[in-house]
Amino acid sequence: MEITPPAAIILLNESGRETALKLQARYPEALIHGLKGRVKNTDLTFQQTASHIRELFTANAPIIGICASAILIRCLAPVLANKQSEPPVLAVSDDGLVTVPLLGGHHGANDLAREIAEALNGTAAVTTASDVRFSIALDMPPASLAIGNPQHMKSFVAAVMSGEKIRLVGEHPWFTQSDLPFDENGSLTIAVTTEDINGTDQNLVYHPKTLALGVGCERFAEPEELIGLVKKTLTSNKLSPLSIAAVSSIDLKMDEAAVHELADHFGLTAGFFDPQTLEKELSRLETPSDIVFRETGCHGVSEGAALAAVGPDGTLVVPKQKSDRATCAIALSPERLSNKEIGTPQGKLSVIGIGPGQDPWRTPEASKLINDATDLVAYGLYLDLLGDSIHGKTRHDFGLGEEETRVRAALDLAAQGKNVALISSGDIGIYAMATLVFELIEYETRPDWNRLDIQVTPGISALQAAAARAGAPLGHDFCTISLSDLLTPWEVIQSRIEAAAKGDFVISFYNPVSMKRRTQLQTAKEILLRHRPENTPVIIARNLGREDEQVTIVDLVDLDPGKIDMLTLVMVGSSETRRTETNAGAKNWVYTPRGYAGKMNITNLRTGTRK
Repeated sequence: MEITPPAAIILLNESGRETALKLQARYPEALIHGLKGRVKNTDLTFQQTASHIRELFTANAPIIGICASAILIRCLAPVLANKQSEPPVLAVSDDGLVTVPLLGGHHGANDLAREIAEALNGTAAVTTASDVRFSIALDMPPASLAIGNPQHMKSFVAAVMSGEKIRLVGEHPWFTQSDLPFDENGSLTIAVTTEDINGTDQNLVYHPKTLALGVGCERFAEPEELIGLVKKTLTSNKLSPLSIAAVSSIDLKMDEAAVHELADHFGLTAGFFDPQTLEKELSRLETPSDIVFRETGCHGVSEGAALAAVGPDGTLVVPKQKSDRATCAIALSPERLSNKEIGTPQGKLSVIGIGPGQDPWRTPEASKLINDATDLVAYGLYLDLLGDSIHGKTRHDFGLGEEETRVRAALDLAAQGKNVALISSGDIGIYAMATLVFELIEYETRPDWNRLDIQVTPGISALQAAAARAGAPLGHDFCTISLSDLLTPWEVIQSRIEAAAKGDFVISFYNPVSMKRRTQLQTAKEILLRHRPENTPVIIARNLGREDEQVTIVDLVDLDPGKIDMLTLVMVGSSETRRTETNAGAKNWVYTPRGYAGKMNITNLRTGTRK
């Protein structure tokens, strides 16, 4: 089974490591969480077992604890509240021979326990009554079915356990392959139907995922109108919304908010077809339109999309329905529909800054977007910095200097319907790839790029990291200047340095030198010395956030450009920037006052006067 979100494998002792590694091999997306001080070399570490496990449980993450069942029970007891929403929680013995589903048995834990037992050549200790007696968990149907009346489940199962027989109305192999006591004259009923009917204590209703919605709308139509039209159509045709398995449209609507909000309403991802694919359904359309053909290249959007979704063996059960600015149609498939296999989804491009590369300095949003992505595009070093978090994803490595090729590749992959992460160290919006993404989109006529879902997420920039390591040099006005003249003429850069020097800004110099460019930083130093004191603090920060990080502070007059390399950021203070010390002079700090001293009657140590 697929585990979503990725499972957390809890490792409390080295004795369970072999089992943990076998589980991770079976479920590559799962991460091994290790107790600090007890185990080493895990994907994540934690210090407080109980609080960490409760946090995972609250986040709905499946938990596989390689430990005694009692440990998990004691940890989770304070947060157990809703049986209907709990994630799977399992205890696995250190040797992997016994797997016990503790919570979420009918939310995946029982099936997961059986899978784990098979993978580890062990035993699954499943104790759920209906699973044991009838080889089925009625409140955990497969993805091809949805329960219409879960509130009646408990009393229904109790009646079955008491010996009552069941009459099956409709068909589905999940039921017929079980050991349930079916009888044509049964007092209980299980109905499998797309019809929207009410269940009772004696009648469980299951809705097969066999209906496909095809939709169309005018540009910028209100989502509420499209959702309202679909709801009205389902109600008037007595069809259950739980049977909706797909929402599709023409690719011209790939970036239409109303279509995506409709899909979200049903917990689905919208799929899109090109006009040529929709036009192949012409002979099956009930309301073909020449006007629609002239505008879109096919004779019917909503009917065509519904029929394309269900395939040649499907049928149109509700022809095109209209509101002022939207249309919808419904088709029925003879087999279960898989939302992920219908049409092409809207491609997503996440433009991500990962900071210096270390996990603690990466934002949760960046980590989530990377986790969600199918394809990662970056300079190879940046992907290496992500470690095991990119396991199972497709890497697209590019070298330095291939920025345009890199961005084009990311855009093209996303245009294929993939979820792509374009990654840069630091903040990708500062002297990095985000700008190039939007430049290419603006200057090239690529409709497939224009329809993408694009999200930019920040990372800790080099100037933020350098400032944090040094103290608070950015406490007042500051600016950044890149000394690279590959894309900007040196004369322009020089004029900006002069202006920043006159304006008395704290200045962060990006790209201070390169293999071929060695004189610009020296020129910048000379300009600054004409406008601020020789003892102005300069922060030299190299490989920030990494193992070989180096941060030094020198006076401006002592700045030696010959000792600076491409991995270094140089931050020059303003005329107001100060140094101070802590820990009996063992630690030096740099800060730029913002003016609070004037309000606090602080003695000016440089002049001996009171402010």
